[in-house]
Amino acid sequence: DTQLDRILDIIGSSWALSTKEMYGAGLLVFHVFCNTNSITEDKRCPVTPTILLTFLSSCAGSYLDLALANYVAGLRAWHLLHSRPWLVSPNELKAMLEGVKAITPTSSKQLKCLSFMPHALSSIHDHLDLKQLLDAAVYACLTTTFYCIARLGKFTVKTVKSYNPTKYIARRGVSETTDRHGHLVMKFKIPSMKSAPLTGEDMLWAEKEGLFDPKEALLNHFHINPTNDNTHLFVWKHPKGLRPLLKKEVLKWISPIAAHANLPELKGHRLCIGSTLEYLLGGIPFKVVKSIGRWSSDAFTLYLRDHVIILAPYIQASPVLKPFMCYTLPPVC
Repeated sequence: DTQLDRILDIIGSSWALSTKEMYGAGLLVFHVFCNTNSITEDKRCPVTPTILLTFLSSCAGSYLDLALANYVAGLRAWHLLHSRPWLVSPNELKAMLEGVKAITPTSSKQLKCLSFMPHALSSIHDHLDLKQLLDAAVYACLTTTFYCIARLGKFTVKTVKSYNPTKYIARRGVSETTDRHGHLVMKFKIPSMKSAPLTGEDMLWAEKEGLFDPKEALLNHFHINPTNDNTHLFVWKHPKGLRPLLKKEVLKWISPIAAHANLPELKGHRLCIGSTLEYLLGGIPFKVVKSIGRWSSDAFTLYLRDHVIILAPYIQASPVLKPFMCYTLPPVC
């Protein structure tokens, strides 16, 4: 039993805590469904395609299709964890999820997030005093998060006590590097990521022009909030002492500014959507943007907005970027 528990712990460690919580929620919904329909334990694992389809169809309309896809992923992980065969073929599963998506009421579907573009950063800049401690930290965090095509949670912490330099980026995780042509890039080493819990990942940006230059904002933050290299990257001088920048603190600070300037709320993937569009509209190749965003698949194309503007240079009678189209256009399925 001790050895089995050890094996389960090792396999389970491959999933991030947030993923486990989501999978756990899906398993709970599945077991409630099975209990309600008198489905015995031996029928639940391994689950048959018929039972899985019945489960999904019973949830359609009450849950978003994305939530149900995550629940199915949780069921599959549950089977894997206990060395049980997964009897549902990829084609069957794809058809099931597409069917669920098709019958999901419009009222239950999420609207596409609005993008958070550089003009929004400029408006925020105009409403902040970058000589103030928290303002300097918040603005540096926003510009770095934006140009790294990252989510806000990668550069902030949940609570003051949750900061851990083995999980969250510290100031020592920032470095400058140049290529053979002298192009300067700022690199940020995130110690632990959901997709790479042990090795972490590197994020990067290059210096920009204008009010939303991430380098100028970061250097200003370092000047206003000086501290040692082991503290959180965006630590600031709170009246009670040094304090890592909290995600909820950033949202609370920016919310009234966004409302006053008629900007979209800073939530979800809006920073990622905006930065993805900004790079693409600037003529950066799709594959390069994919690399900056650290995506292993083409799922990032879900972030695309303003398709007409993005594709305009490529569809002219004499395409503006014709010599580079084979590198810049997304792969054709």
